[in-house]
Amino acid sequence: MERYKIVKGKKLRYGYTTGSCAAAAAKASAKMLRTQKNINYIDLDTPKGWRLKLKVEEQEYDENSAAAAIIKDAGDDPDITDGIKIFAKVSFIKEKTLEITGGIGVGKITKDGLSVPVGEYAINTIPKKMIENELKKIFPENGLRVEIWIPEGEKIAKKTFNPRLGIIGGISVIGTSGIVEPMSEEAFKESIKLEMKMFMKSNRSQVIFTFGNYGINFCKERGIKDKNIIKTSNFIGDMLDEALNYEIKEILIIGHIGKLIKVAGSIFNTHSKIADCRMEILAAYTGIRGGNKKILNQIMKSNTTEEGVEVLKNQKQIDCKIVFNEIVEAVKSRCEKRVYNKIDIEVVMFSQKRGLLGMTKKAKERMIKFNGE
Repeated sequence: MERYKIVKGKKLRYGYTTGSCAAAAAKASAKMLRTQKNINYIDLDTPKGWRLKLKVEEQEYDENSAAAAIIKDAGDDPDITDGIKIFAKVSFIKEKTLEITGGIGVGKITKDGLSVPVGEYAINTIPKKMIENELKKIFPENGLRVEIWIPEGEKIAKKTFNPRLGIIGGISVIGTSGIVEPMSEEAFKESIKLEMKMFMKSNRSQVIFTFGNYGINFCKERGIKDKNIIKTSNFIGDMLDEALNYEIKEILIIGHIGKLIKVAGSIFNTHSKIADCRMEILAAYTGIRGGNKKILNQIMKSNTTEEGVEVLKNQKQIDCKIVFNEIVEAVKSRCEKRVYNKIDIEVVMFSQKRGLLGMTKKAKERMIKFNGE
C-alpha cells in the first residue's frame, strides 16, 4: 500500500487492518465460488474511503465452497500481526442468511466489556459489516457461511493483551477504518488503559504495575500471578492517573532499576527519547551517601544501570543498600504526590544480575499478599 504520512519528519507508510484482510479474503473466496475461477487480486472498499487492491493467496474452490488468504501489511506500524496470513472460506448454506464465524487462531470472548458478546469469536462489528457489504455485491441473495481463520493467531495472541482482556485462543479481527495508521504514542496508551478498564471489571482495589517483561518475569519467579499485574510500558504516569480515576487503593510498583530510577527524578514517561538521566540520578543518590569522586565517575561512565549497580556492589566505601532503598523511597514519594496521596504505593526495585536491590517498608508485606492470591 503506497500511502504515507509524515510523523516528526519521518515518512511512514500506511497499512491495512486484520478486518480488511478478512473482508478481502471473504470477497475473493465468494468471487471464486461464483465464477469458479482463481483470481490474483481483489478490490476492497474501506470505511476510511480508500479502495485497496490486495493480492490473493492460496486460492482453492469447488462447486460448494471456496477459500483464500490475504497477507496482512501493517505498513510502518510496529504491528505484531504484520505479515501473517488471514484466511476466509465461503460456503453455500440452505438458509438465506449470511453467517460469519471464526476458526483456528481467531480468539473467543470470555469477559464482558468488549464490543463482541461473551462466547462469540472476536470479529468486531465493522469488519463484519465490511464482509457483509462486499459479499452482497457478489451474492445479493446471501445463503452463505463465512469462516475466518488465522493459522498463526493463537501463537501471536500470547504476545498481546488479548488473554488479559478475555480474548482466548487467538487474535481479534479488528479495525474501525480498515486502514492501519502508523502507531501513535496515544494509541498505545489507549490500549493500556483498556487493560485497566478490564482489570477493574473484577472490582479490584489493588494492582501491581510493572514496566515490561523483566518485571513480569520477576513477579512470576516469586509466585505472583499475571492476573494481578498490569504492564505500563513507559507510561507509568498515565497509568497512575488512570488508577486514580478508577479509585484504586493500593499499588505495588515492581521495576527494573533502568526504568524505575527515572521515576525517582519525577520522570513519568520513561522512554529514552523523553529523558535519560539514569546515571545522573544514581550518582546523585550515591554522592548524598558519601560516595567519592572515583565512584561517581565510574557510575557516570557506565553504559547501563546494570553496570552502575556493579560499581556500587563492588566498592566498600558506602552501603549500597542504603542508596537503593533511598531511591525506592523517592519513587514512592514522587508517585504518591502524582496521585495526590490518595493511593498507597509501595515499590520494589531489582536488576537482572543482582536480583532484588531495594524495597519500601511495606513492599514485602504487599508482595506476600499478592503471592497468596
